[in-house]
Amino acid sequence: MATDPTDPIAPELLGHATLEPSGRFEAGSYASFTLTYTAGYYGIDDSGSLRICFRFAADQSRPQFDDPQAPGYTTISASNQAVLEYRYDPKGNVRPWDRTVYIKVVHGFLREGDSITLCFGDQSQGSPGMRLQTFCEETYEFRVLVDPIATYTYQPLPEQPTIAIVPGPAEHWQAVLPTLRRKGEEFRLCLKAEDAWGNPSDQADSRLELRADNIGNLPESVDFEAGRFALEIAGLVAAGTGDCTVEVLQDGQVVAVSNPLRVVEATELLPYWGDLHGQSEETIGSNSARDYFAFARDRAFVDVVGHQGNDFQITRELWAELEVLTAEFNRPGRFVTLPGYEWSGNTGLGGDRNIYFTSEGQQIRRSSHALIEDHSDLDSDCATAGELFVALVADERGALAFAHCGGRYADVALAHDGRVERSMEIHSSWGSFEWLFEDALREGHRIGIVANSDGHKGRPGASYPGASQFGAIGGLTCLMMPELSREAVFQCLRARRHYATTGCRMHLSVTAEFDGGTLYDDDPALGETGSRTATSAAMGDIVAVPEGEVVLRVEAVGSAPIERIEVFNGLDLIETFRPYGPDDLGARIRVMWEGAAYRGRFRQVIWDGRATFPGNRITATRPINFFNRDKTLRQEDGNLVWQALTTGNRGGFDAWLAEPDSGMLVLETAPISFRLALDEVGLEDRVFALDGPLPRHIRVFRLPERNRHRTVAFEWRLSRPHAGDNPLYVRVTQEDGHLAWSSPIYVIK
Repeated sequence: MATDPTDPIAPELLGHATLEPSGRFEAGSYASFTLTYTAGYYGIDDSGSLRICFRFAADQSRPQFDDPQAPGYTTISASNQAVLEYRYDPKGNVRPWDRTVYIKVVHGFLREGDSITLCFGDQSQGSPGMRLQTFCEETYEFRVLVDPIATYTYQPLPEQPTIAIVPGPAEHWQAVLPTLRRKGEEFRLCLKAEDAWGNPSDQADSRLELRADNIGNLPESVDFEAGRFALEIAGLVAAGTGDCTVEVLQDGQVVAVSNPLRVVEATELLPYWGDLHGQSEETIGSNSARDYFAFARDRAFVDVVGHQGNDFQITRELWAELEVLTAEFNRPGRFVTLPGYEWSGNTGLGGDRNIYFTSEGQQIRRSSHALIEDHSDLDSDCATAGELFVALVADERGALAFAHCGGRYADVALAHDGRVERSMEIHSSWGSFEWLFEDALREGHRIGIVANSDGHKGRPGASYPGASQFGAIGGLTCLMMPELSREAVFQCLRARRHYATTGCRMHLSVTAEFDGGTLYDDDPALGETGSRTATSAAMGDIVAVPEGEVVLRVEAVGSAPIERIEVFNGLDLIETFRPYGPDDLGARIRVMWEGAAYRGRFRQVIWDGRATFPGNRITATRPINFFNRDKTLRQEDGNLVWQALTTGNRGGFDAWLAEPDSGMLVLETAPISFRLALDEVGLEDRVFALDGPLPRHIRVFRLPERNRHRTVAFEWRLSRPHAGDNPLYVRVTQEDGHLAWSSPIYVIK
C-alpha cells in the first residue's frame, strides 16, 4: 500500500468505472449513459461516498432526480441494495471539476466487487435523455472520485471513463477577410461551416460559389469537402481602392457575406484581430492548451492570441509547458502568441488582471498558491494588485496588464499603475462591463479599451455562449500595427492604438484634428516623456490642445447596417449620429433590454417576458443577440414571448407591425413592465429604467423598414474642451446587436 500522504490509498485498490455507450457523440445532442463504479479492495464503508464530476465549463443538462420525463433525469442504485443518498451540487468539488453528483452510502456498505450504477439521462420513463455539452471535446470525462474509508479524502480513479463530443451538421457559414489592406497587397479569404452551437463543422460537403467585386484571383467556386473544418484561399488582390465583401453561395443562394474589407492606396498601420484572453483544460477551461492555440489560428482566423490561465492553478511545470507552446506557435507575419497569465486576486485585493510578456522565460507572480502543492516559489507571489504592479514595473524586460471582469472584477480604484496597466476589458463572453471603463475614468486613469472572449470552451476568437448562464458572444480586439509581431503588439497596446468589438469585424477610424497641440509619446502624468507639435491625433493618443476647437472625424464600415454612433467625452454622451432621420422611419419597432444586477458573480438579469400589441398586429419579428439557443423568441396567439438574460450586455427584438402608429405596446418582464402608446415611439429612445448601482433598463425606439447604411462617416466639433482631460471616444451599434468601442483620444485642456 502507498504511504505517500498525498496518495493515501494505492490507485489500483480504488476500484474502476465503466461507461456505456462509449464513442463519439454530437455536441448538444441527447443521449443516455450508464456509468458503473465497481468497488476496489476497501469497498465503500458506511457513510463513504463517490463524486462524479464534470468540468466548470460543461453546459450539459443538469442531473436531476425528481422528474422522469424531463431532461437530465438520473437514477442511481447499488448492486447490494445499500441505501444511497445523492444530490447534484454545481460547486461540489475542487475546480475545475466542480459540477458534481454526490453519492453517499447511508445504510449498509459495499464490499470489493459490489457496484453503484448511475444512469445519466435515463430514458425509460420518457426523459429525452442527458443533453451533452454544446462544444466539442475529444476527451469529455465523467470524472470519478471515491472516499472508500469515509474520511472525506477523495481520490480520482487511475482510469476515467471518457467520450468524444464532436460537431453536428453544418447549419451556417462564415467568411472572413482582413479589415484593411493596401491596393495590390495580397490577402486571404477564410471559410468555415459551423453547427447549431457555433462549433466548426467537418460535415459540410458542398461546392461553394464565390462572388465579389474588385477582388482579383478569387476563384468562381471552391469545393468544401467533408472532413474539412476550414478552407483558406490565399493570394487574393484588390484591383482598386474602396470597400468590398465576398458573397458565398450554395446552390445559388447566398449563405454568407464576409466582413467588409477596405482597400486604400497607402497606410502606415494595418488592423490585426486578436483574442488575448481565454483558458484551456489545464486550468478551468476545456481542451488542451495546444488545441487552444491551434483553434485560434486555424478555425477562428485571429492574428494574435493570449492564453490566460488562473495563476493559482499554474504549477511550475505547466508554466514551462505553456511557454513551450507560445514559442512554438509564434510565427511573426502569420500568427502571434503572447506569453502570460491571469493574476486572479480576490476582489478585495485588487481583482482580476491579465498579464502579458514580450518573451518567454519571465517570472510568474501569482496571487496565491491556492491549488498548487509545490510552495517552493512562494516568495515570488504578489498577494495584492499593488504589489503586482510594483513587481511588473521593476521587471526590465517589460510587461503589460489590463483589468477585466469575469468572476471577480478588477477594482481599478483600489489599485492601478498606468506604466503597466494600459487598458480595460469591457466585453467578453461573461457580458459587457462599460462600468469598469467608467470606474477608470472617474479615477482619472488614461486607458484604452479591449474586448476578448475570456472563454473556457476551447474556442478562442469564436466563443459562443452555448447553453451556459451567459448570453454574450466573446469579443475581439482590433490592433492597429505596422506589422504582425510581438514587438508591434506591445507597442500597440502601450499606445492604446486599438478598438474593441463584441465579436464582429468592422472597420473603425477615429481621429482628432486641431490647429496646434503637443502630442506626447507617453502619458505625461507617469513622468518625463518626449513630445512633438502636432495637428492631429489617433486612438490612444494623449495631446494637449491649449486653444481652439477639436474636430473629431469618425468613419465606420459595419459588418451589418449601422444603427447609431454615439460620441462620448469621458462619462458624458454628447452626441448621437444616426444614418437616417425621422422621415425614414417605418413600422419597425425595436425593444432592447440591457444590464447587470451586480458587479461580481451572479450578475444575471432575467428578462423572460411577453409583449402584446393591442390595437395592432405583428407581421414579422427578429431576435437581437439571442446567441444562447436555450433562450428563444416566439409568437404565441399574435403575441411575443421570450426567455432572455443579460450579464451587462444587450438583447431584444424587432417587431414589424401592420400599422405604424396604431395601438399600444404592453411589455411585461420581472424587472420592468410598462404600457406605451405606439404613436409615441420615434427616433429617440424611450427608456424604462431601474434604480441601482449598474444600468438595468429597457429601451424602445423606431427604425426604418430597411436600413442600408453600412458605412457612416461624419465629423463632430468640440468647440470648448473643458479643463483637464477630455477622453473622446465613440460607441458604434450595428443593427444586428454588435457593438464597437474606440479607445479614447485624451485631449488635455
